[in-house]
Amino acid sequence: MAERVNNFPPLPKFLRIKPCFYQNIDEEIPAPHKQLVRRVYTLWMMYSATLCINVISCIAWWAGGGSATNFGFSLLWLLLFSPCSYTCWFRPLYKAFRADSSFNFMAFFFIFFLQCVLALIQTIGISGWGTCGWIATVMFFSYNVGSAIVMLITTLLFTVVTVLMAVVLLKVHRLYRGGGGSMERAQEEWSSGLWKSAPVREAGFNAVAQTAQGPTLPQYPTSVPSYPDDSQW
Repeated sequence: MAERVNNFPPLPKFLRIKPCFYQNIDEEIPAPHKQLVRRVYTLWMMYSATLCINVISCIAWWAGGGSATNFGFSLLWLLLFSPCSYTCWFRPLYKAFRADSSFNFMAFFFIFFLQCVLALIQTIGISGWGTCGWIATVMFFSYNVGSAIVMLITTLLFTVVTVLMAVVLLKVHRLYRGGGGSMERAQEEWSSGLWKSAPVREAGFNAVAQTAQGPTLPQYPTSVPSYPDDSQW
């Protein structure tokens, strides 16, 4: 089998900047959890798209008589939170399901909880913070209805994303606890250094991949997570 080459983010080949991660849900994620990981990936894309639309709404907010500060912060949030959310909470979840890593599960729970709090604050929409949330949108209807309607679209998107994030957090936590996961397992990985040795955890995976004949898909390591089936979610 060919060597795995980083493929995310998918960048044009003529750029000198190359992808930073290898992502292949069909190949690396156990079958019972592929759907969940895909949905969390879709949630990340929804959040990034919402931040992008928020920039447009802040321009309308500015054009309707609002502050330019909101546009500046909205652009900053887009450039900061889009890549950081992928790196800080989607990748830990991806690696957690790929290699049955309790440490990565704990990292996901901690960071994703903070993400949920941040999304809630963005949904509330405090004026001057660069997000078109409920407070800012409702108050601006008395100044400029057209701009407020554009802002309302972003507000509804933030609301939907926040609710979905809360659902995902509860769902993943239930799967992890149902599969016997605990803080003690994460501490054992930390003390042994196993959390930073993904190639060691996937030695079986790599050995099978190197000796495979033909373009067959690699088998999963024996440490595949034994979490409850989430097909009904």
